[in-house]
Amino acid sequence: MIVEVPERRAVGHPQRRWIAVLCWLAVLPGATWTAIRLIGLDRGPLVQALAFTPYVAAGSLLPLVLTLALRRHWPALVAAVTTVALVGVVAPRALSSTPLPVAGPAVRLLTANLLAGAADPHTLAELVRANRVDVLVVQEFTPAAQADLDRLGLDRLLPYRQLNAVDGTPGSGLYSRFPISDAGVRHNRGGWGFTQAYGTIAVPGAPPVRVESAHPSAPYAIDQVDFWRTDLAAQPPATPDGMLRILAGDFNATLDHGPLRALLHTGYVDAADATGQGLVGTWGPYDGDLIPPVAIDHVLVDRRIAARSVEVFGLSGSDHRAVLATLSLPAS
Repeated sequence: MIVEVPERRAVGHPQRRWIAVLCWLAVLPGATWTAIRLIGLDRGPLVQALAFTPYVAAGSLLPLVLTLALRRHWPALVAAVTTVALVGVVAPRALSSTPLPVAGPAVRLLTANLLAGAADPHTLAELVRANRVDVLVVQEFTPAAQADLDRLGLDRLLPYRQLNAVDGTPGSGLYSRFPISDAGVRHNRGGWGFTQAYGTIAVPGAPPVRVESAHPSAPYAIDQVDFWRTDLAAQPPATPDGMLRILAGDFNATLDHGPLRALLHTGYVDAADATGQGLVGTWGPYDGDLIPPVAIDHVLVDRRIAARSVEVFGLSGSDHRAVLATLSLPAS
């Protein structure tokens, strides 16, 4: 007698197919982000997005764990490559490098964006006084802020200055404990008309050093991205065989933005990156929005200058935090 055996159907095929789709959907956004970051596609809305790459690097662990747990080998491989690439880009910022054996004088430089003069002048003056700041650069510097700071004694703490106080956001200022020469103001092309005060500071026992309060245009809208790129490209490059340079201020860019990395490649070092503080946020949240902090305020120093430490301080009334860098200049 012949007995017909019913055809066995594969069990769970649709379920496995949906699991595979889920895994690929979890993996592909991070992989795409990684490609954009590594290639350097700083265009349009991607400019703002790339500022949050450190958070994406941390989040890339979730797809990796998911794909490994579900034993989806190819998605897991892509997730692993994504995590390794992003962590490789971001993690070094939390690791300090060996400082240069520079034996010249120490300089303490503080940079602060005053948010159109709304920052609390008492907080800023106290930061200068308590940390024995030698050089102060400020952005969004207004006449009212200048008057308030002088009333609090900043003119006695840092008597040398190159100031361009302007109502609103364009203003810029450079204060110093040491004499300033060859001073001036740079005008950026961006829609807000940001300016950059600069001067050559004579620190006893060191060669002259050119210090500038950097403030390129902000990429707050797509039609501002070209201004942002132009202003960053116009920043003074390092001069490894010439005068020492320090660029400090609100760059409106993180180390995940190609234009800022291109500026660094001319011969600058990011002081926060060199001292293991490169992941400390300096801006945000802004205007009540739930934006996690990102590092857009920087102190860029000539490679011949040693970055010893970097600290970030809250600044009441401003959406930025003040950044204090302790530097060692080469001996003259």
